[in-house]
Amino acid sequence: MEEREIHLRDYWRVIQKRWFTILTFFVLTVTVTIIGVYTSHLEPTWRATTKLLIEKGDTSISLADAQGYGRWDPQFLATQFQIIKSKPVAVKVVEDLGLATRYASWFLAPEDEKKPVWQEGLAWVKGVLKAFSASDEEATGTGLAGEKRTDTEIIAASLINELNIKPTKDSKIVNISYEFGNPVIASMVVNAFTRAYVEELLEMRMKATGYTVQWMSKKAEEQRRQLETAEKALNSYMRRQDIVAIENNISIGPQRVNELSAKLTEAETSKEELRTICAKLQVVSRDEVMAVPAVSNHEVIRDIRRDLVKAEQTLMEHSKKYGRRHPVMIRANNELELLQRNLAAETERVIQSIQNDYELSRENVKNLNAQLLAARGEAITLSEKYVQYKILNRDVETYRHLYNALIAKIKEQTLSEEVQPVNVWTVEAAVPPSSPVNMHRMRKLLLGVLLGLFGGVGLVFFVEYLDNTVKSVEEAEDRFGLPVLGVISQMPPKEGRVEEVVKTSPLSSISESYKSLRASLMLTSRDEPPKRVLFTSMAPADGKTTTAVNLATALANSGKKVLIIDADLRKPNLGKVLGISTDEGLSTYLSGNSDEAVIAETDVANLSAILAGPVPPLPSELLSSERLKNLLDTMAESYDMVVIDSPPVMPVSDSLILSQLVDSTVVVVRAGKTTCDMLERGLKALRHVGTDVKGLVINGASAKNGGYYYYGYGGYYGAYVSES
Repeated sequence: MEEREIHLRDYWRVIQKRWFTILTFFVLTVTVTIIGVYTSHLEPTWRATTKLLIEKGDTSISLADAQGYGRWDPQFLATQFQIIKSKPVAVKVVEDLGLATRYASWFLAPEDEKKPVWQEGLAWVKGVLKAFSASDEEATGTGLAGEKRTDTEIIAASLINELNIKPTKDSKIVNISYEFGNPVIASMVVNAFTRAYVEELLEMRMKATGYTVQWMSKKAEEQRRQLETAEKALNSYMRRQDIVAIENNISIGPQRVNELSAKLTEAETSKEELRTICAKLQVVSRDEVMAVPAVSNHEVIRDIRRDLVKAEQTLMEHSKKYGRRHPVMIRANNELELLQRNLAAETERVIQSIQNDYELSRENVKNLNAQLLAARGEAITLSEKYVQYKILNRDVETYRHLYNALIAKIKEQTLSEEVQPVNVWTVEAAVPPSSPVNMHRMRKLLLGVLLGLFGGVGLVFFVEYLDNTVKSVEEAEDRFGLPVLGVISQMPPKEGRVEEVVKTSPLSSISESYKSLRASLMLTSRDEPPKRVLFTSMAPADGKTTTAVNLATALANSGKKVLIIDADLRKPNLGKVLGISTDEGLSTYLSGNSDEAVIAETDVANLSAILAGPVPPLPSELLSSERLKNLLDTMAESYDMVVIDSPPVMPVSDSLILSQLVDSTVVVVRAGKTTCDMLERGLKALRHVGTDVKGLVINGASAKNGGYYYYGYGGYYGAYVSES
């Protein structure tokens, strides 16, 4: 269920309803304030003020700052104000001026001196008010719970509470004021606050710088030890691995491997050529040897073969001239044979040389393979050593960089110790004031008026919040989902009996309320008005009997034949209201001791009544009998409307039984008395048995107390009655 939106007029109605509570609280508060202001012994006080210029001290000036557009920091001044009013600064002031020793009598009251009760009460209220805008220690001036404070702490807390800091508009000037009963001490205190504030800033800066330098020095020492450890590890590794210039060797290794690979390829090619030649020389005869190019192309063999050709030509020429035995022919033949023998010998020597070259090439290939493998292994080993070397060297460089950076930071931080983050100048020092300040009586009176007014309003809203009763039509309809059929105003006792208001004052506002209820009840059914209507409530004294009687009277005055039945067999009240007494009634009829003659006539035309009769021992059993159902059916045929007054729902179950025998049930709610929880439980019980609850009647509404219902309605009808 959606909550109804609260309007300003709802707050105004709460104030109208409880205006007497607000007025009472206001008068009491203002009275106490006046008594406290004008009966207390107010000594004159002097106010001493000093003017300070507070700026941010920044060594790095940007272009915007140089052009006059400084960076705006809204938290800067507020932070400085908190530092000025801090406990360390106040303690410095007390110690520097000796306020706890030389001037203790001005600040500390004697222990045997007691203040009046009302002054202690005002002091307590003042402390509570300050607690809303200050911390616990500042508002009360106390430290930990149960801890006894020293005189220095007590005076320091008092100075903090009385010190006033106010910035000057559109400037960087700050006014620091202090009020005291002695003008000299007031000026001393405010000037001492300025000095203590500057000293506190310097100490804060030095402490922060000292902590920073100390931490960085410690880290630098750690980095230095790590750097030394890394350098020792690198040097030890280089000695173990015999590394002198590893950067140069790491580039020479691959080059040597490439050169050996090229030589090996060349040697293998030469070996294959020589192997082929040797294999061919082994399969050819000596006569076919000259067909092998490696032999025939040999320089010596080629020269001998050329000489041999010349010798053969010379022999052929001589043979044409000389005979075989001629000395010339013999010499030519000898030369030819010598050349042939030399050719054969040189051929053997060349063949042997080729074989020797082949063997040498084989050995050369083996040697180059071994060198290549060794070079590759050395290159791999050197590469592995280089990787470890780079790791160790990188650690050295990293530690060296960190160490150098920390050393540079330490030097920079040491130089920045002289830089002040806040620049403070005393523009005008405080001097002893020549005249006392105002006693602030009007301010305290105004504070009392505001406290009384707003405190009273807050009190009534708190009381209204705690009030869980039904107070308005909107609240009842929104929360319980039932229409409010009528609102009956509270009738002053001097105007007569409310039970007879419709009969005695038919034109009054309350009578019109019952007529309005009559109209609303007639319209609850779409086809025809209800014939049997039950009136009940949640608790006694809610006005259900009065409502039933006045409604029955209003129905009778409209020309309808009405019967009202008092079904409250436990505490019957209808006979007293109607002024009728009889020994017989509903209880005697239901128990079989009487017949239908229990109907009694009233002094209102068209209105009859059946009273409750003697109180029976078991009312619920009688109401559950078949005779009651038959009686109601018979009466519904004889009368236009049967109105039944029943007991409350919460105490007994009689109303739940009766609600099953009627056409409509109306619940009477007492404004300001019936709680929402009670009404919700009662309606839940009625709905649980299937009761057709047509709506609510709010009884006892008072425009004077709340104005929730018909504000100004009574005035209209009062004027109408006077005119008539």
